[in-house]
Amino acid sequence: MRGDRMGLGGAAALAAAALAAVLAALLVAGGTRAFPAQPQGAAQPDAAPSAPPPVRKPRDLKTVAIHYVERRIERPAPRNNEDPLPDDQGLRGAELGVADSNASGRFVGLRFDLKPTVVEPGADIAAAFAEIAAREAPRFVVVNAPAADLLALADSPAAKDVVIFNVSATDTRLRDADCRARVLHVIPSRDMLADALMQFLTFKRWMRILLVAGPSEGDRLYAEAVRRSARKFGLRIVEEKTFDARGADIRDSATDELTLATRGPEHDVVAVADEADEFGDALPYNTASPRPVVGTHGMTPAAWGGPVEAWAAVQLQDRFKKLAGRRMDSVDYSGWMAVHAVGEAAVQLKSADTAAISRLLFDDTFEVGGFKGRALSFRGWNGQLRQPVYLLWPGAVVATAPIEGFLHQRTEMDTLGLDQPESACKAMKGRA
Repeated sequence: MRGDRMGLGGAAALAAAALAAVLAALLVAGGTRAFPAQPQGAAQPDAAPSAPPPVRKPRDLKTVAIHYVERRIERPAPRNNEDPLPDDQGLRGAELGVADSNASGRFVGLRFDLKPTVVEPGADIAAAFAEIAAREAPRFVVVNAPAADLLALADSPAAKDVVIFNVSATDTRLRDADCRARVLHVIPSRDMLADALMQFLTFKRWMRILLVAGPSEGDRLYAEAVRRSARKFGLRIVEEKTFDARGADIRDSATDELTLATRGPEHDVVAVADEADEFGDALPYNTASPRPVVGTHGMTPAAWGGPVEAWAAVQLQDRFKKLAGRRMDSVDYSGWMAVHAVGEAAVQLKSADTAAISRLLFDDTFEVGGFKGRALSFRGWNGQLRQPVYLLWPGAVVATAPIEGFLHQRTEMDTLGLDQPESACKAMKGRA
């Protein structure tokens, strides 16, 4: 057996040697050179250097310029050690809008620039705008100014081809008989705010309203919107009272003064119209009857506020607070939305063509997101941005209008503010 195993091993060795000889012959016949193996541990020859990566040329970005024009107004001194209204209200929102638009625009070769101009009280805002127009020919202008200034800009020859975004004037007349063809309203009108409030009161069955208004023009217009909205939704104003805080010492005698001012027929709620912010914050818990306070104070309808967090709004809130060092309010939000709308239109078109962007902004199919859980769009008959309105109590969102159950043939958001048959706007007639 041992001899047999040795014989088989020797045969296998001879066969392996023969196979190696055949392979060597084939290699020589084919002209293939054989290289001796490198000894283990020997240095390897240097590899050929690889070509450097190509230098990528920076992408040329096309610029869309957005101007911001603000009328600086005299702000009342705050009472009760409250923080004053910020001087950069609105502007910071527009700045955030540009930052957000640039974050998405760079992917389609676009960049956005914001060019702010602040006009001091008493200065001629139309003349200032004319200088801007002669120098830079703006096409998109965000305006943070009272109604009279907005109309002065819209009616100036320099605004012929300009799209103006109103981010602070809530006057209903700007969406009504005093509308302009190339003005888009981002801030809700007083009628929209009042309708949001009346929908909530109707839902709660608080149908009887005691209305208390201050003496200023803004107070009068807010009270007028409340009256109009109450009729629209079938609520009843049981009595109206005017309260002038300039003849009273609200700090020391609010209980006496406001208890007297809120006595009246039986009511479910006290509605306050105090845009001048002279007494409204002292009304809660100082009314003659234990009733909720709503309107400009108490539970307040607004486009935006600190408590808004749903639909990823907390992300927008955080970005704004990081930029501005404070909370975002309705004017800030409207400034952001105006710039965001221009950016969204440009990104959808993948173009910096200002004429094409303008056409899309006014197109009935254009929609833009706004962290409100709904696609937002501009009404064709008066240029108002359709949007939900929040009912805010300090620290909480009480409800969001339109309230469930209020229906409309087009969209429930058109239950807030002037509907097409109600608007006297003729500049945009023919658009739905």
